[in-house]
Amino acid sequence: MTELPYAEDIGHYWQTSKSSPDQWIDRCKKLIESIGGVVVAEGFGAVEGRSAYMMAFEIGDNSFKVVWPVLPSATGKSLAARRQAATLLYHDIKAKALTASVLGSKVAFFSYMMLSDGRVASEVAAPELIGAFPFQLPKGEG
Repeated sequence: MTELPYAEDIGHYWQTSKSSPDQWIDRCKKLIESIGGVVVAEGFGAVEGRSAYMMAFEIGDNSFKVVWPVLPSATGKSLAARRQAATLLYHDIKAKALTASVLGSKVAFFSYMMLSDGRVASEVAAPELIGAFPFQLPKGEG
């Protein structure tokens, strides 16, 4: 598994908001609904010192799931790290919603697309993707 940077080190949304993580997650849900999506599940989980937010949603006939990690805090500020993660998730969804308005939700949220085996597209190796989506990927080397 890839080592995550410290929350303080990435420089984005670190202690810049007074909104709670739940408020940012609610904003994510409203944003998804505003583009015609339906949130089917959302949650927060932690295991072995790692934690993440999860949101599953549908837009049209497509299902998507994002798991956004809470970065570890070098200074022990776990609430600030959770707030940062929820804020980053919101802004990621917001950017993809903008892309969806031009290119469609399937293109915009492709990395979050649920496959029939339960994985999301970003978890699959390129050769597997070619088999799953032969009509969508350009020919290339490799």
